[in-house]
Amino acid sequence: MNPIKILVAAKRVVDYNVRVRLKPDHSGIATDGVKMSVNPFDEIALEEALRIRERGEASQVVVATVGPHEAEAQIRSLLAMGADRAIHIETTRETGPLEVAHVLLQLVREIEPGLVILGKQAIDDDCGQVGPMLAALWGRPQATFVSKLTLAGGCAQAVREVDHGLETVEVDLPAVITTDLRLNTPRFIKMPDIMKARQKPLEKRPFETFGIDFPSLVVESYLPPPEREAGLRVESVSELVTQLRDRGVL
Repeated sequence: MNPIKILVAAKRVVDYNVRVRLKPDHSGIATDGVKMSVNPFDEIALEEALRIRERGEASQVVVATVGPHEAEAQIRSLLAMGADRAIHIETTRETGPLEVAHVLLQLVREIEPGLVILGKQAIDDDCGQVGPMLAALWGRPQATFVSKLTLAGGCAQAVREVDHGLETVEVDLPAVITTDLRLNTPRFIKMPDIMKARQKPLEKRPFETFGIDFPSLVVESYLPPPEREAGLRVESVSELVTQLRDRGVL
C-alpha cells in the first residue's frame, strides 16, 4: 500500500482537570482565566496518525481545527507532538457539529487524505457527531469508537468497543475513524519539539471563506445539575424499610 495522507481534526476545550463553572447569566461556560487544552480524544487520534506515519504507511499528517484565535496555542502543541502541518479555521462564534463537518469536507476534497481520524467525541459537549456526519457527507465508510487500528491492502481493520464487547470491522480507504480511549497513550511533548513546532507550517483561514451559511443549533441557556441531598444513616433494616416506604419507594 502506498503511503497516504492523514487528516486529524482537533478541538480546543476546557482542560479535563478544570472544574467547569457557568457564567453568572447562564449564557455559557466561564472560560476567562481557565486552562484550555486539546480535546483528549483528539490527542489520541493524532498519536495514532503519527504511529501510522512512523510505520511508513503515511507520508504526511495534517491537523485542522475550527476555533478562535487563541486556539493557536493548542495547534502548536499538536505540531510539537509531530504533525507535519496545520490548518486553523478562525472564528469567534460557536460552531455546531454539522458546520464543522462541512468545513472538514472541504478540507478533505482539497487534501485528498486516505484517512481522517478524530476523537469519538469532545469532552465539552459530548456530541460525538462530527465523525459520522463527515463520513455521510463524504460518502465514505466509517469506523467509530476504535480501540485498535491496522492498515493493509487499501483497507483499515478496526476493533470497536460496543455495548456487548468488541467488534471487528473492515472498511475500504479512504475512511473516517473516531478513536476511543484505549487505542493508545499520547506521547509526551519535549522542549526541543516545542521549538521545532514554531517552524512548521500553520495556515490560517477565516471561517467565512468556506461559504457555510445555514441555520445552526442555538443554546439559549445552561443550568447546573441539581444539588444532591445529604444522605441519611439508619440503625436497622426496619428503619430503612420505614424510610423507603415514607418516600414512596416501597
